[in-house]
Amino acid sequence: MLDLPLIWAGLLSLAVFIYVALDGFDLGVGLLFPFLADDKERDTAMNTVAPVWDGNETWLILGGGGLFAAFPLAYAVVMPALYAPFIVMLLALVFRGVAFEYRWRDSAHTGIWDASFVFGSFIATFAQGIVLGAFVQGIDVQGRAYAGGWWDWLTPFTMMTGVALCFGYSLLGAGWLILKTEGDLRFRAYRLATFAAIATFFFVCVVSLWTPLLSPEIYDRWFSMPNLYFVAPVPLLTAIVAALIAWGIAKRADSLVYPATVALLGLCFVGLGVGLTPYIVPRAITIHEAAAPDSSLLFMLVGALVLLPLILAYTAYSYWIFRGKVQPGEGYH
Repeated sequence: MLDLPLIWAGLLSLAVFIYVALDGFDLGVGLLFPFLADDKERDTAMNTVAPVWDGNETWLILGGGGLFAAFPLAYAVVMPALYAPFIVMLLALVFRGVAFEYRWRDSAHTGIWDASFVFGSFIATFAQGIVLGAFVQGIDVQGRAYAGGWWDWLTPFTMMTGVALCFGYSLLGAGWLILKTEGDLRFRAYRLATFAAIATFFFVCVVSLWTPLLSPEIYDRWFSMPNLYFVAPVPLLTAIVAALIAWGIAKRADSLVYPATVALLGLCFVGLGVGLTPYIVPRAITIHEAAAPDSSLLFMLVGALVLLPLILAYTAYSYWIFRGKVQPGEGYH
């Protein structure tokens, strides 16, 4: 018998991770915009993400819509707890998208649209980090409803995770620019990647030390048997991947920095997953308690098995079509 709630939890986790890996780099490019030399470099940087940026956000929609459909109880609890950062994130993504489009059509105000692009990228990333931190630290639930206050999501831990995600996305963005550009912009991306990598490694350590202190239950899940067998390799693998990123930056290995950064974030994702499983609302509601009826999950799974390969196929096709280095003056508008 299929464990449908567990399958759907896996699909939603995959959608969230793909979103982080893909939309993370184009948000990261926006975060790096102020540190590029001139409009020529900014044009080239934006042209590296122009063909794919809006498609990357498909995975965010899939994650949110899937949570609502597959785990309605979790959606009903999480959304009231995190309305403010979610709304700010969505508005920032809309604002950023408008700035992205109008930058090419209103050359008289390019500076304003560049600033808007940076602002939208930063606010969206910071809000996503706050959502992550608030989710990990726990949500106050009584019965089957959110019982906390309007500002429970705003804590030192969530502010720290917001800053940490900004640096993580900046490293993804720098890795993407390294992969897609040449000349001075590529050189500058390597310099930015160095600073972003140092900050990202620091915050990975801080989050790893702080998270088990948030709750005795997380501590037990990380350091008790048999979970310790799953958690123990994560720090070692994280150190290896961090060393690969550092080596890739030092040796100017263009094709290594971005995928290694994705792997680093993936390992962080695995560590958090071990600490939170089997809960979908941490320490309050389990995956099976929050799930929709099996008949509904099975019906949606049939659709997902058709649509997910199509989404993956057109995503892969778009990246394949626009592969290779982007030259100054070239691009898709």
